[in-house]
Amino acid sequence: MKVLIFGIISLIALILPCHSFAQRSAAEFFEEGNTKAGTGDFSGALQAYTTVISMSPEHAPSYFNRGLAKANLKDHRGAVQDYDHAIELNPKEALYYQSRGVSKSLQEDFRSAIEDYSKAIELNPEEPKAYYNRGVSYAKLKNHRNALVDLDHALSLNPDELAALYARGNCKQDLQEYAGSLADFTRVIELSPKRTGAYAGRGLAKLDLGDYQGAVADFTRAIELSPNESEYYSSRGFAKNKIEDFQGAIIDFDKTIQLNPDDFNAYYGRGFSKSKLNDPRGAIADLSKSIEVKNTYVGDPKKIAYTGKINREKLDELREQVKENIKIDNLTNERAEAYFIRGINKSKVGEAKGAIQDLTTAVELNPTYATAYFSRAMIRSASGDQMGAVLDFTSSIKLRSDFPEAYYLRGILKNSLGEINDGCLDLSKAGELGYQQAYKVIGNYCN
Repeated sequence: MKVLIFGIISLIALILPCHSFAQRSAAEFFEEGNTKAGTGDFSGALQAYTTVISMSPEHAPSYFNRGLAKANLKDHRGAVQDYDHAIELNPKEALYYQSRGVSKSLQEDFRSAIEDYSKAIELNPEEPKAYYNRGVSYAKLKNHRNALVDLDHALSLNPDELAALYARGNCKQDLQEYAGSLADFTRVIELSPKRTGAYAGRGLAKLDLGDYQGAVADFTRAIELSPNESEYYSSRGFAKNKIEDFQGAIIDFDKTIQLNPDDFNAYYGRGFSKSKLNDPRGAIADLSKSIEVKNTYVGDPKKIAYTGKINREKLDELREQVKENIKIDNLTNERAEAYFIRGINKSKVGEAKGAIQDLTTAVELNPTYATAYFSRAMIRSASGDQMGAVLDFTSSIKLRSDFPEAYYLRGILKNSLGEINDGCLDLSKAGELGYQQAYKVIGNYCN
């Protein structure tokens, strides 16, 4: 985004006419500065404008143009000082405020930059770049609603401005307006077919809209244009997991990790793929890596102990008939999802204690993780902790009232613990929600 902002200031004021000077030589230096700036010799231009200022210290365009030269030399602090002088001498020039805003933006002083862009808009409300730049600054401050208003205005003044379309696509994605985001990135691609980021942005929008095949196609195109961008492989791997191309996903995550060994999302995605391909030990290794790499949340999670004993063959038989439908979710900063998948895989290789610890960590990091409570209940029940399992099924139901498997299993457990009435009511609810197996159990144990 910085490049996009910076692009508007280059040579923007070099066409300003020179006002009359007391001495002809000052005018000549001013034109010399313009010529050198036009050829990219910003150091030479800066010196020429400095000479003009020494001869005519009240000449605002020379301060302004020298500020532009400094900005092109990446001296944005110096540029702001020159813009300050230009504004003191001529406070009615919108371009001065806009350019000062750009240099402030490039120093990440977005709040002050917004004030400058607002003043520029007040002085010249028909300039689309000022709305664009203010919109970008709002987006940097996570004020996406105001950003969207400004970007809409910029595009109403210049409908096919690539930078504004691209920025609006990103802004809509941040606001979870994925259909609008997709439309903006599609328009960018129509206008500039080799704009790599637009394919990646559209791929992310398609992911969120459930068009996983389309997402794979867009990330593939982004990779063709930028083959060393690790995030594109990771995103494509995630999309491949969604369409159950687990081998293809592993190839993409391998490439991601080759390019960026610290990409914990890639270890998470590859661990999920290995889990689905019945490689639980490989999954555990990758998911462990996804949790450990650059994770500020790693620590000793609070241990929660549950007690309770029951040994009933029928209970185990009925419980084992329930199949868990595990899907890949986005990996959050706390990595709860990686703990969850690792816990599932630890249970597959008989590490019940480690599995429960991982699932406990998952729900501590994300207390609304209904499927993690459900899976922990399954493992606790298999380990003989039926009371703990009932509590976990209850938690999953509180978080997701339409969870038929949770009602079914809680009903079976309550029945096994002597709570026949409550257990049968749970089984009835499971059947109501479409879990047909519940009616077989009701017929055998509730009448």
